[in-house]
Amino acid sequence: MQCGVGEVPSLCLWYRHPRPRDTQVLLATTEAMELKRRDYHVERPLLTQEQLEELGRWGPATGALQWRSWFQCSRARARALLLRHLPVLAWLPQYPVHDWLLGDLLSGLSVAIMQLPQGLAYALLAGLPPVFGLYSSFYPVFVYFLFGTSRHISVGTFAVMSVMVGSVMESLAPDEAFLQASNSTVDRAARDAARVQLASTLSVLVGLFQLKYVFGLHLSSFSGPLSLIYTVLEVCWKLPQSVVGTVVTAFVAGVVLVAVKLLNDKLRRHLPLPFPGELLTLIGATGISYGVGLKHRFGVDVVGNIPTGLVPPVAPSPELFAKLVGNAFAIAVVGFAIAISLGKIFALRHGYRVDGNQELVALGLSNLIGGIFQCFPVSCSMSRSLVQESTGGNTQVAGAISSLFILVIIVKLGEFFQDLPKAVLAAVVIVNLKGMLRQFGDTCSLWKANRVDLLIWLVTFVATVLLNLDLGLAVAVVFSLLLVVVRTQLPRYSVLGQVPDTDIYRDVAEYLEAREVPGVKVFRSSATMYFANAELYSDALKQRCGVDVDHLISQKKKLLRKQELKLKRLQKEKLQAQAAASKATSISIDVNTNDGDTESNSVEGSKAKQVSTENELEDTAASGQEGAEAPDRFTLKALGLPQPDFHSLVLDLSALSFVDTVCLKSLKSIFHDFREIEVEVYMAACHTPVVAQLETGHFFDASITKQHLFASVHDAVIFALQHPRSNQVSPVLTTKL
Repeated sequence: MQCGVGEVPSLCLWYRHPRPRDTQVLLATTEAMELKRRDYHVERPLLTQEQLEELGRWGPATGALQWRSWFQCSRARARALLLRHLPVLAWLPQYPVHDWLLGDLLSGLSVAIMQLPQGLAYALLAGLPPVFGLYSSFYPVFVYFLFGTSRHISVGTFAVMSVMVGSVMESLAPDEAFLQASNSTVDRAARDAARVQLASTLSVLVGLFQLKYVFGLHLSSFSGPLSLIYTVLEVCWKLPQSVVGTVVTAFVAGVVLVAVKLLNDKLRRHLPLPFPGELLTLIGATGISYGVGLKHRFGVDVVGNIPTGLVPPVAPSPELFAKLVGNAFAIAVVGFAIAISLGKIFALRHGYRVDGNQELVALGLSNLIGGIFQCFPVSCSMSRSLVQESTGGNTQVAGAISSLFILVIIVKLGEFFQDLPKAVLAAVVIVNLKGMLRQFGDTCSLWKANRVDLLIWLVTFVATVLLNLDLGLAVAVVFSLLLVVVRTQLPRYSVLGQVPDTDIYRDVAEYLEAREVPGVKVFRSSATMYFANAELYSDALKQRCGVDVDHLISQKKKLLRKQELKLKRLQKEKLQAQAAASKATSISIDVNTNDGDTESNSVEGSKAKQVSTENELEDTAASGQEGAEAPDRFTLKALGLPQPDFHSLVLDLSALSFVDTVCLKSLKSIFHDFREIEVEVYMAACHTPVVAQLETGHFFDASITKQHLFASVHDAVIFALQHPRSNQVSPVLTTKL
């Protein structure tokens, strides 16, 4: 079979299979072995970028501009926008009641059982009265039910968010600001009112001061850098003042919670629902506290008054925006990152799609509406989300059921938890932080997998511990961005060689069979070239080529300067000779009849001598002028300089994702420098957007045209081999693979 080569590239494939003696043998061969037996042959014209665009009829993408559709209005478009921004209207009418309702009901009750103790505990963690944790477990959850797109995440109070809120509460509303003048005690009612106003104004914040509730200590309020260190030091300093009843209560509650979690893990396959250890612990601790009188007899601090019913909405305080905007932005980013990452994990597992933009809207509305009803910022909880999925939850109907259960607690049953010891809530928080503490084990896997990620992990941990959570996260983000810049400045530079009998080019340092094409250097960088690493790219290119380009250009310029000075000297001598000749011919001579012949002869001899000298200078000057016009006289070889062992350089720009002005200047400088040492430069494998940017930046001109840009590295190498000194492109060249 033959295939002709014309204006349009043709593709010829030959499949060579061994003749099977038995059909069963052929069927038994694996796909890998089948691929090894396949061979193909492609024959097409050699293509520059210009020819490729002409062949493929390239043109800018056409079509209606997207912004025009924003102003189009129709019933279908209005309905699509409504369903997009209010997803519950899309999936709730199609809800399979018989298949999913029972699972969502059981899942919602299971999540609500966890939501109740965690809401109370995380409110304490945020430095707020526990009842506001119940509010934050109701309003945001119901709002997310209407606007969210993830079917499995459980929105509500979360430890990290509560920690960040608590940090802001301690800094903007410390206990010292509410001391009563009469007895120097803290006015808790005024403090709680101020903190609730702060928390409702703030969308999302976190803090980490829970140890004092375990030991029953009354600590000073610390904020800013090293606040966590100061708190831990003060806890250690005041340990002798610990309330024994509080310590025992927290210890017993922690042991019970850990035991129940271990039991649930072992009996997970046999239990339809997880054993509600947290709820039973809260109920048991409340009953024991009320019956024994832990507060009065042993000094154990309890939750106190929990008002029944919902609170009216309160507008946020605008004067607090300036104080809270930085912390609010940081925690909004943290909350969204946690929610979207967890939502995409569940979506990938169950085969549906999560809309990141709509998730941002849903979480924003959850916190915005929740803030108006005096809730503190929330996100999704990993532990509750796992329970919601594992207990059969299929949609956010489970979340709506859990929020309704919390509503019943708020309206009717909240007052029964007034005698709940705060130490039990602290134990709930600490036990639920087990998953976070286990992340310290990730350091070993990160050390093996990616040490750069381990470095980011360590910097984030140290920065958040020393500088507090908001500043620590800012430092971690800046450090991550700096690492990205540093890694782009340290790419892998490679000289490529051809794998035998293929059109594939790989690093000769990695592939032993890859061989450099004689006379052609192929260079590639693993990262894009831009202003931060353009100079490093040029330096690495000159180093890997094995030629001191700058030194060679300098020596060439020195020799050319000497040639120029010699030429000027010869021209000056010529002018002096011409001036002397003209002066000699202008001298008047007295002719004597007696010696006229003698004088005439002497004058003619003098003229002949001057004419001879003038002709010699003219020949030398002419030869010098001819040398200036003939480039072969000033080649490296003619000047006695060493020549590079290659005549062409191919830049593989497949890694280039964009170009800036510095990149354009660097590429032009590479063309100029290598042409100075008689090496022609070609580019290959540019993406179409990069080519468009090169055109926009006026990179192509009379000396660098699109004929220097090829569709692939192999095209450029073939052209360089067939045109070691010429810049003209022949349309009849053919590449054979």
